[in-house]
Amino acid sequence: MLRYLLIRLVSLTATLIAASVVIFLVMAVIPGNPAVLILGINAQEDTLAALRAELGLNRTLPEQYLAWIGGLVQGDFGTSYTYKVPVAELILDRIWISLPLTLYALALSTAIAFPVGIIAATARGGVLDFGIMGATQLGIAIPNFWFAMMLVFVFAVTLGWFGAGGFPGWDDPLAAIKALTLPAIALALPQASILARVMRSALLETLDEDYIRTARAKGLSRGGMLWRHALRNAMIPVLTILGLQFSFLLAGAIIIENVFFLPGLGRLVFQGITQRDLIVVQSTVMLLVFAVIVVTFLVDLAYALVDPRLRR
Repeated sequence: MLRYLLIRLVSLTATLIAASVVIFLVMAVIPGNPAVLILGINAQEDTLAALRAELGLNRTLPEQYLAWIGGLVQGDFGTSYTYKVPVAELILDRIWISLPLTLYALALSTAIAFPVGIIAATARGGVLDFGIMGATQLGIAIPNFWFAMMLVFVFAVTLGWFGAGGFPGWDDPLAAIKALTLPAIALALPQASILARVMRSALLETLDEDYIRTARAKGLSRGGMLWRHALRNAMIPVLTILGLQFSFLLAGAIIIENVFFLPGLGRLVFQGITQRDLIVVQSTVMLLVFAVIVVTFLVDLAYALVDPRLRR
């Protein structure tokens, strides 16, 4: 297990380095000059040169990259060109919206998908199975931003049960959770549909194994066989999808956060792009990539816990 862990750590480190290089180069080749955007097109050349020197934009690309990475390692994400405050403060303020939203949506997705997938697998070939598969196909096909607008129209505008957008802060936890409910549902619907289909397929494949038939022949009940043997062995592909979904929900909620006017990381990245605040964009994206890679690493460890054969 220790050897497996070390190999995964080396892979994680190499992936982080490669991702940081790609992110930095992508930001570097984007057309436009942050100094010109800050001071305006009528600014004098000496003023622009002084600002570029202050921002570190007059150095070579390798020097800029090493300075950026060195700052990240020390917890210094740089200073925002637009807001004139440390990027770490901006991220810290926004992550307490994006992270709870991601966990809320993932919990809803899992709570829906697991029982739905199990029911569809146990009712294989029946009317219930076809109905569930049709519903999940519809859930995958519906764009989450359109579903989000429908949720706002029905539950905020028509019924008035929820607010149409905004975030009141965590001083009132119930109001905060209520403000995140509609965005979480909008994010969870397609993910629950995908996860339910994967759960059904993995469970059906496991139920066809010889050891399952042997357990049934020995007199083990269908429920006992399902819970004691089939589910655990069907969890490998399900864990993979869960890890990918967490990563997608954390990094891919830009549209939903803008629909509901949530000041999360997605909206911060969107604003940074429109304002040409490159240090905000690249540091936030690097943090999201780090979160994705760490979650993937934890999923790999979960594989080894669920199936001891993978430790070799």
